[in-house]
Amino acid sequence: MVAYMNLDTLRMTRKTGYAHFYSRSRKEVWKKGETSGNTQKVKKIYYDCDADCLMITVDPAGPACHTGQESCFYRELSPNDKVTNNAAASGAPSEAGKRAADENILSRIYRVIRQRKAEKPKGSYVASLFDKGESAILKKIGEEGTEFVIGCKNGDRDEIVYEAADLWFHTLVAMALHDVPPEKVFEELRKRFK
Repeated sequence: MVAYMNLDTLRMTRKTGYAHFYSRSRKEVWKKGETSGNTQKVKKIYYDCDADCLMITVDPAGPACHTGQESCFYRELSPNDKVTNNAAASGAPSEAGKRAADENILSRIYRVIRQRKAEKPKGSYVASLFDKGESAILKKIGEEGTEFVIGCKNGDRDEIVYEAADLWFHTLVAMALHDVPPEKVFEELRKRFK
């Protein structure tokens, strides 16, 4: 990935051992993985001959890219691709990038759920579910399943979407309880699809 650092975030990175960056658009410091759980534990920091660019090697706790891809550099520019200044300058994701993000959202949510399970931050809804135990989690899935069915019976598309999201989310919590990643379900679905 490529990200911007200033002197403060370089100092924070060296002090904490985890990659910190500076968002020029938001004008704020951010720790990689603070919300996604995809932290980057720093192994080594190299600098170039002009001492104006760093390369950091890390032990990643997940993918580098916000789309869920291992690297931000997962798309190849072919000779026929149209390149415009506007697309590059805006940072607008391509259709392929949007699809990759959608396809990886369950895995990204699962990683955050596992992080909440391990760290149990105060005030976390997910951590509270794990504290209550398996019966409470399964009861929640039953409630969300029923609400999804009611939404379908009502024919209310917005309600169906909302309740399906709740059902999927709580299913991911139960899967995290049993250390079953979504990729295992994806594999099973691929087998059935063939």
